Amino acid sequence: MFLICLVLGAVAGTLSGLFGLGGGVLIVPALVVIFHWANFPPELSIHMAMGTSLATIIFTAASSTYSHYKQGSVDWKIVRQLTIGIIIGAFSGSWLAHFIDGRWLEWAFGVYLVLIALKMLFAHPQISNRSMPAVWVTNCVGIFIGFKSAIFGVGGGTVTVPFLNYFGQSMKRAAGISAACGLPIAISGTLGYLLAGSQNAVLPAWSVGYVYLPAWLGIILTSSVFARFGAKLSHRWSQQRLQRLFAILLLAIAIKIFMA
Repeated sequence: MFLICLVLGAVAGTLSGLFGLGGGVLIVPALVVIFHWANFPPELSIHMAMGTSLATIIFTAASSTYSHYKQGSVDWKIVRQLTIGIIIGAFSGSWLAHFIDGRWLEWAFGVYLVLIALKMLFAHPQISNRSMPAVWVTNCVGIFIGFKSAIFGVGGGTVTVPFLNYFGQSMKRAAGISAACGLPIAISGTLGYLLAGSQNAVLPAWSVGYVYLPAWLGIILTSSVFARFGAKLSHRWSQQRLQRLFAILLLAIAIKIFMA
């Protein structure tokens, strides 16, 4: 399992740096499969995958944010405005996740991803001249980003990047801001999964709450390194290429949701 998680961390880290994602869109489904192979109780696998994924994103997002910051693509004012809502949404979402049957939310989110992906795939890659909305609107969007991210155990890039694109931020700046927002998402969400999991008496060995330490360690050893690689790569590619690749990634995630 440890070697598989090393490879998983490398791929997830590259995605994190390239698109401003936390990598959870790959980590969560992969860990569910890995945990099934390890004979984890089926009712625990998804919660363990989500909690472990968010815990890895803390390190991946930090590494990716640093690289984007050095490239000048992190607007800290926007990050602060989103973070207020993100903390509230991520903690509450992670705490409620194991009480809620989120299948209908997954389908609704899958439809959203398809619509956003099609728009980005076929739209001309140009920067909108819209200005950022009022602070309270950005705060509310942050709550949604945090809640959605914690429920699914992923970073906020699938919502944050399209939102920022709509309000005039380029793909490169959106990826940098999204990466920075991944930190409060991951920290708040992980805390919620740790507290919620601590009440479960049938956790596997080497678990802390809903975080499985061997998988967490394997992923973070490579994800942080490859997140910097992905961030550098994002500044070498054209905005059109980034936009289309991101749209294809969103479609792939949506297909995975519908087929689950």
